[in-house]
Amino acid sequence: MVNVFEILKKVLIILFMLVLVFAGYVELTNLNSKHMTYRQKVLKTVYPVFMWWSRLVGNNSNELVNSNSEPVIPFYTLKGFLNNGNELDFTSLKGKKVLLVNTASDCGYTDQYAELEKLYEKYNNSLVIIGFPSNDFKQQENGTDEEIAQFCKLNFGISFPMMKKSVVIKSDQQNEVFRWLTDLSLNGWNNKQPTWNFCKYLVNENGVLTNYFGSAVSPLSKDVIKAIEKKL
Repeated sequence: MVNVFEILKKVLIILFMLVLVFAGYVELTNLNSKHMTYRQKVLKTVYPVFMWWSRLVGNNSNELVNSNSEPVIPFYTLKGFLNNGNELDFTSLKGKKVLLVNTASDCGYTDQYAELEKLYEKYNNSLVIIGFPSNDFKQQENGTDEEIAQFCKLNFGISFPMMKKSVVIKSDQQNEVFRWLTDLSLNGWNNKQPTWNFCKYLVNENGVLTNYFGSAVSPLSKDVIKAIEKKL
């Protein structure tokens, strides 16, 4: 007769061993991580699986393309504050493509910071990437501007501009840049709000909003690269 308790014991031992192995793997893959919580280390470790699953089930994988609409309010009239308190006047962005991304430190997509940095290093002569930290989705960005800057620099070597933490979803507190990006009466084309952290909005060299990419679309995907390399 099968001893149910013996089987249960073996299953529990196997599960315990799997947990130990996974915990060891998490630590091994994060040897160079600094000031990361264990949650952040786990999320970084499972990021490839998380991205695969998101694409498989179609979560946050939308892509939208502007056919031929011009902005109503010029992109270059916008301003914002960097995380060091200095003002960023968007007139300084003329002549370059601009990828604007709402970011968070405790998200399954947080490892996209590394991909964004690779993208920025490859195209920094023609592309500006701007990160907009926000705590709008499941409170996944609780840090101060100083803590966010330190987290990004130490763990991902971020060199592209990061803005002060703000609200990016539709509300009375929504920052003016994301209000422009998500209101067709301003940008002339798009009403798509960010559905989660790491949504991406691409503006071309003439200040026209051309593309929206959902969170599950890698910054290094062929579609993002194609949009960045597209000539006017």
